[in-house]
Amino acid sequence: MRLRRQTPAAAVPTRTLSFGTRVRRDWQMLVMMLPGVLFLLLFFYIPILGNVVAFQDFQPFLGISQSAFVGMENFVSLYDDPLFWAALTNTLKLAAVQLLLFFPVPLILALAVDSLVSNRLRRMFQTVVYLPHFLSWVLVIALFQQSLGGAGFVNNLLRDWGFGEVPFMTNPDTFPLLATAQLVWKDAGWAMIIFLAALASVDVALYEAAAADGAGRWRRMWHITLPALRTVIVLLLILRIGDILSVGFEQFILQRDSVGPGAAEVLDTFTYYSGVVGGDWSSGAAAGLAKGVVGALLLWGANSVAHRLGEPGIFQKREAA
Repeated sequence: MRLRRQTPAAAVPTRTLSFGTRVRRDWQMLVMMLPGVLFLLLFFYIPILGNVVAFQDFQPFLGISQSAFVGMENFVSLYDDPLFWAALTNTLKLAAVQLLLFFPVPLILALAVDSLVSNRLRRMFQTVVYLPHFLSWVLVIALFQQSLGGAGFVNNLLRDWGFGEVPFMTNPDTFPLLATAQLVWKDAGWAMIIFLAALASVDVALYEAAAADGAGRWRRMWHITLPALRTVIVLLLILRIGDILSVGFEQFILQRDSVGPGAAEVLDTFTYYSGVVGGDWSSGAAAGLAKGVVGALLLWGANSVAHRLGEPGIFQKREAA
């Protein structure tokens, strides 16, 4: 009598397992995910229901249930508001500068760290570079003010050398470059970790074979390192494009008075001043909802372009069984 070989549960395709079997198999993972799921549910998904305010003439003392429904009137008001268009223009300008100047920096830092031979030097460099990520924007702006402000270190040196004062922190024309420099200093090291994790998965034998064939450092980087990072680069680029209208809130509201609303007013600060400070909750909600919808469309469009270029992107259509 021939015995039938039993297939382990782990080797059975997931689609053929029942829901209860999958829960019993992966219950530890589900328990670990529970705090994050609850956090997203309470602070992200449930508040989405409040977007109904964007379609109402919302009065706080009446509440959502008794406020009058006005349809698309708040969105029409935004369309006719020049302040909204000024904030949108500043947001797109700042986002474009950050995309061009900030996005390549973590990749360059990761390649520099990966090329270091000494492990001790690599760890020290990584620590120094990504520590600013844990500083608040209040402290970051204060450090830049002490360094580049009118009474800061750099301007004091310029005055001692006989030069005039340079308004680094108050010049609205160069504010996009200043904001990008602050973002690079604060978060480039943290974003570098993602590229380092991708570099760690590259097979060392590929470098050894390329070196044996006479490929130099630059050719190995061009033909091995960068192709290995291509999927990660496309993924992060898609996420950045989807979040392009959210260039930051704290960073700009802290510097809005010094450079003026004409340079530092973005959609997030416009929503705050229009809704919270100005008391026009409906217009603020409409601006936030419009920003979210446009961001979702940009995310979907960038993901579709990535699929056409042969990259997996963020999400894919499930293939038919």
